[in-house]
Amino acid sequence: MSTEDSPPEDTPPAKPKYRRVLLKISGESFVQAGQRGIAMDAVLHIARQARQAAEHGVQVAIVIGGGNILRGAQFKAGNSSIHEVTAHYMGMLATVLNGLALQDALESLGSDVRLMTAIRMDVVAEPYIRRRASRHLDKGRIVVLAAGTGSPFVTTDTAAAQRALELEADVLLKATRVDGVYSDDPETNPEAVLYDTVSYDDFRRQNLRAMDAEAITKCAENNLPILVFNFRKDGNIEQAVLGHRVGTLVGSG
Repeated sequence: MSTEDSPPEDTPPAKPKYRRVLLKISGESFVQAGQRGIAMDAVLHIARQARQAAEHGVQVAIVIGGGNILRGAQFKAGNSSIHEVTAHYMGMLATVLNGLALQDALESLGSDVRLMTAIRMDVVAEPYIRRRASRHLDKGRIVVLAAGTGSPFVTTDTAAAQRALELEADVLLKATRVDGVYSDDPETNPEAVLYDTVSYDDFRRQNLRAMDAEAITKCAENNLPILVFNFRKDGNIEQAVLGHRVGTLVGSG
């Protein structure tokens, strides 16, 4: 594990480092800090960054969360009249609302986009079919993937790992509101250390919180690298796909 500072930024490489990426965006990306709902200026900020990455010829698939609208986990068994399974489905539908907003934002910038959902709702989106999604990516379309895996009790982090493996992405890009993986929560502990790299084993051993354990296990079993970085810093998505050092790289080393 390394805690060294990242090297100074250099000249962008002529070609992107990755051919195909899976970008995981949380629901909080769709709203201003501390708010709920959907703020289109925040959505456009993400859309511009995703488009910048795609303009380099990188194939971009995006899995989105829905916590800005509703989290299924907030309806705990025994504490609500809503069944916990129902609540998880409600959370999946919240990701579809975000997906529709992101699709339109990307299209307003001139991108070719397809919204696909794990729960069929053919009036507003295509059903997620792995081969079809892969074909869209091959044609240069940005693919937005909503409704998680379509199953309750599965986080959108785990859905992102699952889709990244299915679509044979080269890396899972995990966009967060902090600069990477820390030894503790940097928002509550100013002494928390930002890691430059961290292994899958150390991530699990230290119970680090940047991504849920099931998602980390899926990536570790298939040696899929994860790059955790701050989505609020403009240009970070583009920098990541070009191979610049941003955030924390989680891998086998």
